[in-house]
Amino acid sequence: MWLVFTLLCTAAWGAADLFYKKGADPDDKYSHLRTSAIVGLVMGAHAVILMLVKGIDYDPVNILIYLPVSLMYILSMTVGYFGLRYLELSISSPVQNTSGALVCIMCLVFLGDSLDVLSAVGIVLITAGVFLLGLIEYRASRREAAGPADRKYRSSFVALMFPIAYCVIDALGTFFDAWYLDDPEATPLRGVTAETLEDTANISYELTFLFCSILIFVFIRLIKRERFFTGRRLTLDRSAAALFETGGQFAYVYAMSGNGAVAAPVVASYCMVSVVLSRIFLREKLTLKQYGTVALAVAGIILLGIAEGLAE
Repeated sequence: MWLVFTLLCTAAWGAADLFYKKGADPDDKYSHLRTSAIVGLVMGAHAVILMLVKGIDYDPVNILIYLPVSLMYILSMTVGYFGLRYLELSISSPVQNTSGALVCIMCLVFLGDSLDVLSAVGIVLITAGVFLLGLIEYRASRREAAGPADRKYRSSFVALMFPIAYCVIDALGTFFDAWYLDDPEATPLRGVTAETLEDTANISYELTFLFCSILIFVFIRLIKRERFFTGRRLTLDRSAAALFETGGQFAYVYAMSGNGAVAAPVVASYCMVSVVLSRIFLREKLTLKQYGTVALAVAGIILLGIAEGLAE
């Protein structure tokens, strides 16, 4: 069954990226906040269901203890939603997925970890891919300015900064997460065992996301006096993205409980699903140079996933 969950997770996260892009409205300055709020509602519902179904004795103080990690993840996702208003999904998704390489570098620098050959090659490929892509976008932004008609799908050096920011913030969250989840005996989380450690962290994250979604709703509806739901299609797209995101997260736990050496690289390559879906449903077209740099980054992501799986 772990292989089924691996494929489900890969497909779900790839589909989530597609609907995130479809739900991004460049004419709405709060589009990214509306998406975050809907994702938070779905994740909060999942956390409550998880506690009821598994009978987890959850200590609410863990929300505060885990808050630094939760806020990193939530902020990175919100920044990513903002960037999707202006950048092709074919570029945004692979760049965001390079956060794994940054985590490896942080572990080398701050924790003194060693690096295997596969991981080293993966990091080099990812770094080269992102650097060359940034160079291409920078030159393109200097040559021409995007017109109003293609505003939603324009590529520019400035727009590329959003998935890069997502990568950095998400990597920080993952780096801090490792400290919380590395050892059940040493973790600052309260009332956990080896069996409930990851569920407790996940519930803390999802409940924090729920609280943020409530704050966003209050901000948009009561402070700014704007409608929260701005259109049926956009709301459906954002809801579908939230469901796929949460479903992929649920499947990921079971995917990694089996053969991690196979599951990790497959899941890590879900951005390829995003690229394929963007070509089919969004009709996105990149230049050969852009595809080459994206291919470099994806190859590096797959190698990092393989290295992670072999290490388990």
